[in-house]
Amino acid sequence: MQSKTTQLNLAIVVVTFKRQDLLQVLLDSIKNLSIHPKFLVVVDNENSLETKNILKSAQTILKDVNVNYVPMLENTGGAGGFSKGTEVAYQLGADWLWLMDDDVKVFSEAIARLRPWLETAVENDTRAIQVARKNFDGTDFYWQYDFKNHLGIPNPVAPAGFKSGETYKKINTMCFEGGIFHRSLVSENGLPDNRFFIYWDDTVYGYLASKVTQPILINETLMARTRPLDNVRIGKIRRLNSTSDMTRFYIMRNRGYMAQYFKLKGDYRPLTFCFGTFLTLIKEVIRLGFSDNFLKSFKVLLNGMKEGKIIRKDKTWQPMPKMEE
Repeated sequence: MQSKTTQLNLAIVVVTFKRQDLLQVLLDSIKNLSIHPKFLVVVDNENSLETKNILKSAQTILKDVNVNYVPMLENTGGAGGFSKGTEVAYQLGADWLWLMDDDVKVFSEAIARLRPWLETAVENDTRAIQVARKNFDGTDFYWQYDFKNHLGIPNPVAPAGFKSGETYKKINTMCFEGGIFHRSLVSENGLPDNRFFIYWDDTVYGYLASKVTQPILINETLMARTRPLDNVRIGKIRRLNSTSDMTRFYIMRNRGYMAQYFKLKGDYRPLTFCFGTFLTLIKEVIRLGFSDNFLKSFKVLLNGMKEGKIIRKDKTWQPMPKMEE
């Protein structure tokens, strides 16, 4: 059994929904960590007895971990789940919050390799850290870490990989598939915005983090995806994944919330942002090659744009409130 003195004051926050088999793979990988987290928070958007029992079983092995099962009364999406999970971990007193979906696994030395980065992050003011990860097939996962604020889209041609001797990249966005935040960011920016339901919530939270610290992508591959996705390769590393009509709707709708946060921070430029919305629409139309009904899916995109415009023009909109220590 590990000594508690080896633990970091870190919470792993997981959001799950109807994927108990994948959740079990993730929990098994957490059990195999050479250093366990102090807290484990699992938000269940299904409120499933099966998931609850899986967590009970995990608790019998993770005796040095404070395991928290958080059932939701309704499906709040990834955004709602991460917002709630962040709140629980924050209230538990975790200094660091490592957010992840249920369709990933962590490598056994992950927290041990994170330790040097976390121990110097506050001093270096790099209080938001993204780890490198693998695809489900073992290839390197390419993540668009360079976000173009004036357009509201990620840079699709940002260089992949790391140069020789490069230990990290400065970034200005984050992804909740492996994003790590210091609790001070929750105090300063509030909880992740649950109104997104799904999509762009982590992007915007990383953007907000970049306003108060320097987020970094570290040259440490500490996790891997475990769920295969239909995709089209674009070059050697980049891929264009398939998606659903529900996701298509929120991709377009949630640009309204994104615009509101840009307005809040003085980065909103109406003309360039609208052009970014057009480019996003074009990308999604290309992805309609995976759709069974092109016309139906295209209408979903347009409905999302319509709702996004209403949100973008809502003068009563308010950001998430700051948290009190």
